[in-house]
Amino acid sequence: MPDASGLDFQDELARTDYSIPIVFLTGHGDVPMSVRAMKAGAVEFLLKPFREQDLLDAIRQAIEKDRVRLRQQAASADLQERFATLTTREREVMALVARGRLNKQIAAEIGLSEITVKVHRGQAMRKMRAETVADLIRMADGLGLSEMPVDGRRTTASPGSH
Repeated sequence: MPDASGLDFQDELARTDYSIPIVFLTGHGDVPMSVRAMKAGAVEFLLKPFREQDLLDAIRQAIEKDRVRLRQQAASADLQERFATLTTREREVMALVARGRLNKQIAAEIGLSEITVKVHRGQAMRKMRAETVADLIRMADGLGLSEMPVDGRRTTASPGSH
């Protein structure tokens, strides 16, 4: 590439959050260059001349890596969509459940009856399609809810705001 190196291009892609697997092919690479590329997420760093099979293997690996990333992205988007259907109170209860609070503790913390907390937790589980409380906790972790600070009074749980 005349104006920029492959490493510069990789850096630019990273800055723009454009995520694709990269296979480097070079005729004049060195160890520091390959280490930098791999640390930045390159799938492979092949020096010319390379075997055709090595390139094919690297391409297969890159495709599989991208397939996994796309599946994870879709699952995350689905989780976000389900979370968006929760009321503010259901989000609050879900976040506190994810922190290991019992219904009685949640009720005391946010000033509701224990039965009302159970109803909100049940609604959150139904909307999130969680079969067990453990499923709900895993989903909350995936949304970053369990890492959000608790101010001792109210928790307004919205993913990405931590």
